[in-house]
Amino acid sequence: MKILRKYRISLAIALAIWVVCLIPIPETPLDKYSFVDEWTHFVMYGILTISMLYESRSRETSTHILLIPIGNGLLVELAQAYLTTCRSGDWFDALCNTLGVFVGAVIFWSLSQMRRKK
Repeated sequence: MKILRKYRISLAIALAIWVVCLIPIPETPLDKYSFVDEWTHFVMYGILTISMLYESRSRETSTHILLIPIGNGLLVELAQAYLTTCRSGDWFDALCNTLGVFVGAVIFWSLSQMRRKK
């Protein structure tokens, strides 16, 4: 229960990612733009990573925490491929998820460094 309280924002974001990634998505005007889906994955996982690192507040474990959103991204893509009929798993989306994790981590650590210097 302690971990659920500590990571409540991150868990809510992860749950929202699962819901959004497993339900049918209607067509939108944004569909005409290239790579909108991939950018969405990139941003979702960047935000998830930033929230997890913020909630962890532990420099020693922060690099290990990155494995959680990366694994989550891979599981979501596998779930899309094998558990839904309306979505398909895509390895390029999984790559964008992972890139979002790394960029989110760099943003968080950069902001943390700037804050410490003040």
